[in-house]
Amino acid sequence: MIRNINIILIFTSVLMLSGVYALKFSIENTASERTALIVEIESQEGELSLLKADEAVLSQPGHIEPIVRRHQLELALGPVKQEQFGAFADLPMRPVKPNTSAMDALFESLAAGVDPIDAILELEGIE
Repeated sequence: MIRNINIILIFTSVLMLSGVYALKFSIENTASERTALIVEIESQEGELSLLKADEAVLSQPGHIEPIVRRHQLELALGPVKQEQFGAFADLPMRPVKPNTSAMDALFESLAAGVDPIDAILELEGIE
């Protein structure tokens, strides 16, 4: 009987040992993938900062002005005129204040306990 228990315990310990080793290798694989992703993210962040610096240099007025002067005829660019912005006379007037007397009458009838919808339903024969 004790021999059978010992055999079962040995097989169980061998299975557990193989499970622990499989888990260890899985964790090592996940850690190496994580490290590779961190390295890739850091390289992409470096590229992004380089692109932002390039954009900052290329969008400076001192860099753009010679290009605009060179292509001014093709682009048909000119100084901004006041008429391009519009005038106050072009703005629409404010809408007229709505008539709230009907809504006030409805709220007063509801406060008095009279429901106008019930009256309409009774006239239609719906209850």
